[in-house]
Amino acid sequence: MFRVPEDEELVSYLESFARERGIKAGLVGGIGALKGCVLGFYNRERREYEQIRVDEEVELANLTGNISIREGEPFVHVHALVGRRDGSTLSGHLFEARVFVAEISVLELVGEVELRRERYGGLWLWRPGLVGLQRS
Repeated sequence: MFRVPEDEELVSYLESFARERGIKAGLVGGIGALKGCVLGFYNRERREYEQIRVDEEVELANLTGNISIREGEPFVHVHALVGRRDGSTLSGHLFEARVFVAEISVLELVGEVELRRERYGGLWLWRPGLVGLQRS
């Protein structure tokens, strides 16, 4: 568990965190507040993400996702639920976010989850297999 420093870009910070600690598989969760972010919705017909730019301060009501390996490097795949001042929410794949405050939990898993590009949809998805909780 840790706090991300203010003004850091959240997704790249999490990828650096995983790389520095050699995390090859894990679960990510978090809460906080953002100075802005870019969310995404995957358009299956066009096989690409439609980006949703949020140029305002929002609450990070929920951050959830995972850490995998893509092309030999840690890859953080997270989705976010953000709340606006009026109580409305937006959600989707999180491409980037400028942190005001973010409290993050990472649970490292045993093994390695490798992503591969699937022929349908063009998405990067996990290779079939099992990964478990780290035992001490």
